[in-house]
Amino acid sequence: MKNQDVSRRRFLGTSMLAAAGMALVSKSTFASSIFALSKPNSKINGVQIGVITYSFRSMPGSAEQLLQYCQDCNINAIELMGDAAEAYAGAPKHERTPESQAKMAEWRANCPMDKFVELRKMYNDAGVTIYAWKPNALGTKNTDAEIDYAFNAGKALGCTHVTVELPTDSAQTQRLGNIAAKHKMMVGYHAHTQATPTLWDTALSQSEYNGINLDIGHYVAGTSSSPVDFILKNHGRITSMHIKDRKFNDGPNRPWGEGDTPIKDVLALMKKNKYKFPATIELEYDIPAGSDAVKEVIKCREYAKNALS
Repeated sequence: MKNQDVSRRRFLGTSMLAAAGMALVSKSTFASSIFALSKPNSKINGVQIGVITYSFRSMPGSAEQLLQYCQDCNINAIELMGDAAEAYAGAPKHERTPESQAKMAEWRANCPMDKFVELRKMYNDAGVTIYAWKPNALGTKNTDAEIDYAFNAGKALGCTHVTVELPTDSAQTQRLGNIAAKHKMMVGYHAHTQATPTLWDTALSQSEYNGINLDIGHYVAGTSSSPVDFILKNHGRITSMHIKDRKFNDGPNRPWGEGDTPIKDVLALMKKNKYKFPATIELEYDIPAGSDAVKEVIKCREYAKNALS
């Protein structure tokens, strides 16, 4: 009986240790799963859905707050507007006066990249990639030093390209294309309802680093036609693409699915042809009473998810 008692005690002790070990493993696995689930993910069936932080302009807009909005929307990739990143990096307050502009130009020309690297790490640690940024430093009145700064900061943020409104002066697209080539980083030119199938041709011919930041809603409103053929022809030069829904004939922005923009067709084309450029949610329709920008971006993300499922 004594030997049986010892064996029984050994068996119970070993079983308890094993159970404890399994519990620890289970807790660890569970914690890892929760941590993994806590990071956002908006890459859907191979198509990267992102958001431009301009979508949250109706809400407080520090770099930390913008990151929280992305997490709340379950979006893991963004086009970052310039103001929040520059504020995080310690830029002086920017006003529309010659003195303020000169002070900003001097700050940009001498700005170290440490805070931009720090900002990139904060976003990346939270599971969010910054694929593009749109600084107010790429205009005709900006110095070459400011434009160099824009590219250097973009690289520090981890971007593949910077974005800017398409200049009306071809000398400026040549200038930006030359500086982009020096930095080996793309410029995506954004257009509104002046878009036509040939609008970007001059810029594209000037530099291999000049590209297209296509807005399919503006394209539809400006041309009263589908952007699908344009995308098929120019997909190799599209750096990223804004998604919104507008009506034909310079019509208004509408909640997704209520305008004339073939959002579902465009997303299906991206999925079918495995295009790698991001599809960027840009919230521009009026936010309904009782809602906010985060809730509406979530709706847009769900629309994209359903279109790609």
